[in-house]
Amino acid sequence: MEAKKNPKANLEKHNKQFMLLGLALALIVIYIGIEWKTFERNIADLGIADIAADEEIDIPITERIQEIKPPPPPPPAPEKIEVVEDEEDIEETILESTETDETEAVEVEEIEEIVEDEEVVDDVPFAIIENVPVYPGCKGNNEEKKKCMVDKITKHVNRKYNTGLAGDLGLSPGKKRVYVQFKISKTGDIVDVRARGPHARLEKEAIRVVELLPKMEPGKQRGRPVGVKYTLPITLLVE
Repeated sequence: MEAKKNPKANLEKHNKQFMLLGLALALIVIYIGIEWKTFERNIADLGIADIAADEEIDIPITERIQEIKPPPPPPPAPEKIEVVEDEEDIEETILESTETDETEAVEVEEIEEIVEDEEVVDDVPFAIIENVPVYPGCKGNNEEKKKCMVDKITKHVNRKYNTGLAGDLGLSPGKKRVYVQFKISKTGDIVDVRARGPHARLEKEAIRVVELLPKMEPGKQRGRPVGVKYTLPITLLVE
């Protein structure tokens, strides 16, 4: 019987591969042998160290010397004091008593009383003025004059102010307010008129109307004429 061979056990077809692998290994070994470098080690003889031959240095011991200050000079000797005999008589001064007796009359110089002028503020708000300005035709006590003045100014503004101006300016519908501030001077004139509102033409119209107010009797604070500040709101209805 012939022996059966396993086709995988045939190594002849790998001969070329084995030859190339062996050639590559041989080339690697030859390259390493050529490139390998060796160095010679020379150990020099330094001799035996002679420790005793080292130079010895003596370091002197130093001492801190403190500066000696000279002693302070002795205090000067006191001057010689001469003793003078007390032979002269000294007159004694008699002090008179300043206390007075109930029976003695005491003259008192006339004392002049100086009255200082009280400082008065030039401008006082209308709400706290002691004596309000008097609008022409208003009478009564202080409260009645105040109410009369407010009513007169309101009627004056309603009669003189151009209410149709707000609609001509193209403002949005609703209530529009113009605030006017002015002062009734010490002489009763209307001065320092200022206005603030939603449009410059409304402010200008408010100033014009307020300046047409008549001259009034000035307000008084502590019996003296003073300037009185007044704030007037003007309400306009734009449809």
